[in-house]
Amino acid sequence: MCTRLAAAMVLVAASLLGVARGEAARIEGVRASADADAARVVVDLSAPSSYKLFTLDHPRRVVLDLADTTLGADVRLPRSEGAILAVRSGVRPGGALRLVIETSSDAEPRVARLAPSAEGGHRIVIELGDADAGAHTGSARVVTPVHAPKAGARDVVIAIDAGHGGKDPGAIGNRGTQEKDVVLDIARALAAQIDREPGMRAVLIRDGDYYIAHRERIRRARAAKADMFLSIHADALRDRDVAGASVYVLSERGATDEAARWLAERENAADLRGGVSLSDKSDVLATVLLDLSQSANISASMQAAERILDSFDGVVPVRKPRVQQAGFLVLKSPDIPSMLIETAYITNAADEKRLRSDAQQRKLAAAIVDGVQTYFTRNPPEGTRFAELRRLASAD
Repeated sequence: MCTRLAAAMVLVAASLLGVARGEAARIEGVRASADADAARVVVDLSAPSSYKLFTLDHPRRVVLDLADTTLGADVRLPRSEGAILAVRSGVRPGGALRLVIETSSDAEPRVARLAPSAEGGHRIVIELGDADAGAHTGSARVVTPVHAPKAGARDVVIAIDAGHGGKDPGAIGNRGTQEKDVVLDIARALAAQIDREPGMRAVLIRDGDYYIAHRERIRRARAAKADMFLSIHADALRDRDVAGASVYVLSERGATDEAARWLAERENAADLRGGVSLSDKSDVLATVLLDLSQSANISASMQAAERILDSFDGVVPVRKPRVQQAGFLVLKSPDIPSMLIETAYITNAADEKRLRSDAQQRKLAAAIVDGVQTYFTRNPPEGTRFAELRRLASAD
């Protein structure tokens, strides 16, 4: 357990160092493998690049727009093969580069970003077609593309906690908007979008207008074996001019207070993730194990929160551009990366209007999903689809 936790902290630090904000990217290679029914395209980049992926019809095309990116002079685009009919590139206004993949597959493409690792640098992986079933017309033979994740690769589980509820309305806006209602709407929109992403599954801690104690929220996340915990809230201040989103993770002081409680009650406490029990350990060893777990967990929470703040940029108004730290009780799980997202200030007229808008709720949810997906692409838990995609991309 100690070795795994130490390795996790090293991985977090390496990933943080590997993100060079503002660095222009260059495509260093485009690789493809395909059969008649499915394909995978891997784009190798010199630096991280924000992107948009969409499809066009007549003919069917998958389009990848990469911001502030150039095509390396010696890069050769893949030739026609199987479901890939053609690949071409073009320069877009503002320094963006467009890759167009003409394909015979009508299925929705799936995309993943991979951070640098021992196996390779920055990569974007696009999957076309159904990786699990590609039956040829007139034949009973089922073709499984070489890029298909192994059977049994599990989904990452995201616990979504809509704050307040029931007797506790939370903050209330000028128009009478109650925090408990809008954060539940956002949580549901977020869960729906997560469940549409391959390799991700959402669990709603609260799916109705009722109150749940803070420690019960943590217990439910642990019972669901969550890989991440997101607590959704709306902030409030007397100064009604203050607006924008903020993201919080647990402070070191909050972790210290929680560690004392876990150690005092470890006979009845749940085991740490990975099945490590504190109840049969000496005081010294239990303290060391818990400290390692909390340190790695705060680092992971911070990195995940930074990815979400990055996704908010230009999409959602942000009040605090840096991740904040506080001792919120709901963040005190010692081994599940956790954050509290203040989506807006319900006491600000413009923010309150955004919170009440279905379209804005979906937009906010999409930004959170993008940040979560980026985090797990760069930090894939063992045994998940994210880990399998990273392994397969590295094997090319």
